[in-house]
Amino acid sequence: MIRAKSLSVLSAAGLVALTACAPLSDPNNPNRQAQTGALVGAGVGALAGALTAGDDPVEKRQAVLTGAALGAAGGAVIGNQLDRQEAALRQQVGNQNIDIQNTGDRLIVTLPQDILFAVDSTAVSPGIQGDLIAVARNLQQYPDTTVQVIGHTDSDGDAGYNLDLSQRRAQAVASILTSNGVPSFRVQSIGRGEDQPVASNLTPEGKAQNRRVEIVILPTA
Repeated sequence: MIRAKSLSVLSAAGLVALTACAPLSDPNNPNRQAQTGALVGAGVGALAGALTAGDDPVEKRQAVLTGAALGAAGGAVIGNQLDRQEAALRQQVGNQNIDIQNTGDRLIVTLPQDILFAVDSTAVSPGIQGDLIAVARNLQQYPDTTVQVIGHTDSDGDAGYNLDLSQRRAQAVASILTSNGVPSFRVQSIGRGEDQPVASNLTPEGKAQNRRVEIVILPTA
């Protein structure tokens, strides 16, 4: 009987987690990531409570509820911060070629290589530096984050050369952020070369999408 009740509680916790993973229906809701964060946090917290509690069904049920409440609170805080930072970033960065994506646990700022660098170059184009300075100012306004600057290439040429080029390009972008006030300990530059395409490398359009630098903003609190 106790085992059956325990399984029932675990099943309920799993249902909370699955529900948390479902996207909210209104994409125009400015607080959607705060709400999503609360749901995901509740699911994770519920599962953690269920797994760490003892065998007593009452104790386990209470642990699930407590874990869900704590997880929801933490997830909502992170989601709300990302919502606010995303809104500010969209106001500060005026370049329509720069994509800003809020995934609920991070912001991803995608900079196409064609507006960043000339072919085979690691010198950042003067025309994009103002937008990178705007990103740096945003990062200073939201200090409870770390930043990964990740370089990507298409599959043309030697893979080893592409990996090195992507690393040097990521470092060039990271250097602009740190030279404009973002502490260097918050910023990590990474080269992925051709290993993480987002489109087919069989077409010119796909290759253009794969040539990019991503600034990934991760909350730390």
